[in-house]
Amino acid sequence: MVGQILFIIIAGLTLLMALGVVLVRNLFHAALFLVGVFFGIAAIFILLEAEFLAMAQIIIYIGAITTLIIFAIMLSKGVMGDDSGGYNNQWYFAGGATIFFFGLVAWMMTRMPAHMVAAGNVPKDAIQQIGQGFVGHYVVPFEVASVLLLVALVGAIMLARERN
Repeated sequence: MVGQILFIIIAGLTLLMALGVVLVRNLFHAALFLVGVFFGIAAIFILLEAEFLAMAQIIIYIGAITTLIIFAIMLSKGVMGDDSGGYNNQWYFAGGATIFFFGLVAWMMTRMPAHMVAAGNVPKDAIQQIGQGFVGHYVVPFEVASVLLLVALVGAIMLARERN
């Protein structure tokens, strides 16, 4: 019962943060709301006892992807200006669509029979198998992704440096 209440609170906060991402006009503030969404997803992974996925969520999405997004926002000219209002002009439509789809999902959930599904057996060395996959069968895609990220980092540094 406590787990369900905690899930509802975390899911609600995550949805509010997601609304902040799409309703706020300032891209930097939207990126900060996105960090909150990623933390909420990581918290849900922890509630599901998937600690490895939660840590991967934090390291990959909050650490890398959000940093990349914030760099892109800050390197763009004129994005951080305060000349516009605080919210998007279409937030009435977005709010109405959100309420409609939330009501639709809630209505569909009340029509479906509720039953518990037993969790499958997870091997004790599942995380070890993932690591072996990274350095074994999937080493080439893993290294290509590493080189791609390195090229993106060097490109961002080249764009950010001052030109003489």
